[in-house]
Amino acid sequence: VQLQASGGGLVQAGGSLRLSCAASESTFSRYTVAWFRQAPGMDRKFVAAFKRNNSNGLYSDSVKGRFTISRDNARKTVYLQMNSLRPEDTAVYYCAADPSVISSNLASQTAYASWGQGTQVTVSS
Repeated sequence: VQLQASGGGLVQAGGSLRLSCAASESTFSRYTVAWFRQAPGMDRKFVAAFKRNNSNGLYSDSVKGRFTISRDNARKTVYLQMNSLRPEDTAVYYCAADPSVISSNLASQTAYASWGQGTQVTVSS
């Protein structure tokens, strides 16, 4: 599946942004989807995931309570609503998808075969 991420930008600390990731395939509902981020000079890290048949998302501790992952299968799109943004949230955000992710691997980059191109989020203090 091809993924196209969008919605990044510059925001002040405490503000909000919503990222979108549009998929190319009509079978997108069968995919587990996730967001990762990579800050300058750092490794890419897990942010959130939404398994295809679950109603709740999985979140990293650093974003829990502030970010919400959701999906609209009719629109073939996954979203990341980011509230109460902090300067340390500054990063390039990537969406990822795969139809075969097991629960224990939701936060693992290697579990996802398809990746979007990334969208820059910058939070100013």
